[in-house]
Amino acid sequence: MSEATSQAEGSVMKTAVVTGASGGIGSAIAQRLAADGFAVIAGYHRAAERADSLVASLPGQGHRAVRIAVDEPPSLDELSLSLEQSPGSLDVLVNCAGMTRSVPHDDLDALDDATIDEIFTTNWRGPFAAVRALRTLLDKAHGAQGAVVVNISSVSGVTGQGSNVAYCASKAALDSMTRSLARALAPSVRVVSVSPGWVLGEYADQVPSEYLDAQRSGTPLGRLATVDDVASAVSAVVRDLPFTTGAIISVDGGRPLGLT
Repeated sequence: MSEATSQAEGSVMKTAVVTGASGGIGSAIAQRLAADGFAVIAGYHRAAERADSLVASLPGQGHRAVRIAVDEPPSLDELSLSLEQSPGSLDVLVNCAGMTRSVPHDDLDALDDATIDEIFTTNWRGPFAAVRALRTLLDKAHGAQGAVVVNISSVSGVTGQGSNVAYCASKAALDSMTRSLARALAPSVRVVSVSPGWVLGEYADQVPSEYLDAQRSGTPLGRLATVDDVASAVSAVVRDLPFTTGAIISVDGGRPLGLT
């Protein structure tokens, strides 16, 4: 995998970090940001081969796969140090790493403390720790628009309907953090949540088709989101919405409007 030291002579390489890039949504976001001209740091936790394969497929130059375990603060510190020693600037951080498992909402005993802690550690503390570790670099971003943090949230944070109670709560907390950090980091860093509904991909493949059909029929736009829908929203936040911060951008086909 080759790395360019600059995108063009006399220009500054703009870099985007995507945590959870080895997953379906993260991979699509990395592809879109690479097409938009960013050097992409594709973060992975355990799926090194998938991350390497992703990086090899990205258009442009300067991409690399890096182990970024958001539940291990030392790995974030190592990332920060590596970026400090690299050419260019850190312009985009996409917090896409997340986890969940299916637990019926009325089965309170099945949602054990260990699962709750893992969900909040990954889905809330992890994004916060990433911003904390990379804040100085984000503050130094080149360009009139400054840097942007995009948190991949979920409509579950609003509707309270999702894989389990803790997952819904973690996404609500993530949206609240988005608003708080948007105020705290302004004006040099914008912070926005991109909030999908059901996304056709790895997790949806584990769900009965009848359930997905019901979700689809209850969505005003008549379909479920694709990973490219989410990637397009992230690209729009980064490139086309320079005066937007602290917002929750829905990518759900109007799903909450169809709830009965």
